[in-house]
Amino acid sequence: MSSLGSLHPLAIAGAFVAQSTPRGDARGSFMRLFCAEDFADAHGSRQIVQINWSHTVCPGTVRGMHFQHGDDADAKWVRCLEGTVWDVIVDLRPESDTFLQWQAVELSAANAKAVFIPEGCAHGFQSLEADSRLLYLHTAFYEPAAERGVAHDDPQLAINWPRDVVLLSDRDRALPTVQGWLDSISD
Repeated sequence: MSSLGSLHPLAIAGAFVAQSTPRGDARGSFMRLFCAEDFADAHGSRQIVQINWSHTVCPGTVRGMHFQHGDDADAKWVRCLEGTVWDVIVDLRPESDTFLQWQAVELSAANAKAVFIPEGCAHGFQSLEADSRLLYLHTAFYEPAAERGVAHDDPQLAINWPRDVVLLSDRDRALPTVQGWLDSISD
């Protein structure tokens, strides 16, 4: 076991969940959020080039399913700093053994888990608590021209969201189905 805790592969090829181990005493607690050495089995030699944060106010809100395409594809670590979310990874790599499969992991401040999402996979989540806050560590800079996504409610994916979806951005509501996405890249 590393100083971070443990790293476990998920069913999606190249995806992992990391279980961190907070250390505490009378002063409070300390937890390492990321260490390239401890996460090397998942992270490899990739560099973290951008760190983002999101705050989702309303339980039941869905954000996703997002990714960057082409030369700007990024891998990312996602960790919940406050609240609880149901975090979803969808494999959109046609050459992958887990193509079009999805997997979800509950992330919360209390469970101290993080997920690693490899390049070519879409990411999204549903907030399970009010005021859920996520931290994202990216291996590529945000490039608006490479930004893509697929519909969170695509019947082909059949993602079983744990709550009714109560809020979705206009952008996410307009995302194509997976087939629509695949058709757009084959033209």
